[in-house]
Amino acid sequence: MRSIWNGAISFGLVSIPIKLVNATESHSISFRQIHTEDGGRVRYRKVCELEDREVTSDEIGKAYEDADGTMIPITDEDLSALPIPTARTIEIVAFVPGDRIDPLQIDRAYYLAANGVPAAKPYTLLREALKRSGRVAICKFALRGRERLGMLRVVEDVIAMHGLLWPDEIRSTDTVSPDAGVSVRDQELDLADALMDTLGEIDLSELHDDYREALEEVIAAKSAGEAPPTAPAPEQGGKVLDLMAALERSVRAARESRGEQEAEVTQLPASAKSSRANQKKSEPETKKRTAKKTATAKKTATKKTPAAKKATKATAATAKKAAKTAEKTPAKTAAKTARKRAS
Repeated sequence: MRSIWNGAISFGLVSIPIKLVNATESHSISFRQIHTEDGGRVRYRKVCELEDREVTSDEIGKAYEDADGTMIPITDEDLSALPIPTARTIEIVAFVPGDRIDPLQIDRAYYLAANGVPAAKPYTLLREALKRSGRVAICKFALRGRERLGMLRVVEDVIAMHGLLWPDEIRSTDTVSPDAGVSVRDQELDLADALMDTLGEIDLSELHDDYREALEEVIAAKSAGEAPPTAPAPEQGGKVLDLMAALERSVRAARESRGEQEAEVTQLPASAKSSRANQKKSEPETKKRTAKKTATAKKTATKKTPAAKKATKATAATAKKAAKTAEKTPAKTAAKTARKRAS
């Protein structure tokens, strides 16, 4: 990879010669401007407004425009001779925990490569010190005409530098945050948690640029003289007013996309929830009353009043007398029959 800046890391009294290399690259598709009537390229020409002629790159320099429109030329020599220690040095000013850095501040990323064999030992020393401490180094450096803030951290076996925005470059959120009067219910938070759990984690290396791939398909089709693919018609849906219903549908859709089978979730109206809760509360009391009635009925069945006892005794005596009468009756009848036959 081609270096874009050569200098050194200043680590106390230690100086580490390094080369700065871009750590990221853009894969976006770029377009050219054309004349739509004939397809000709539209180009920009750099013209000097005083001489009214096109100038070459060698004739173009830098200048600062003053408030009154005066142009103040600034040469590369002026920039390289700036009276600051970071003109050719990445100056480490502090070591802090990584979570102290607000992601909003993080800008472009670079790799720092050791520049030459003598740089290998101090480079490795700084890398291992950062690893063992678990901290990042805050630094200042000058690049492309201005001093910048940076953060050094270890990526695998390389020291990476992230450009950081200065604190005063981060805008306030006062005019962006929603009204303070908005609140959410615990049920909504529970469903949001369920949705986050269902979506879970992902390997970032599996993600890709769908827009770029679709654009490449369009370019390939038009290059081959074919009709470009078209997107399906978007679903016509009304405005979502029920946040709970939207969250429930999102949880179900996420689970289905992962092949999980989940029972249908039905959100009960407030009245149904209330009656269901009252029913659950009343179930123990109903069971107690039923058990009490059963016990009372058993006691009533076994316990007899004095009148009931007399009636029971009378019934038993009558039954006994009837049994004796039944036993005597056949004997008497047989005796009478025998006397008649004898006479």
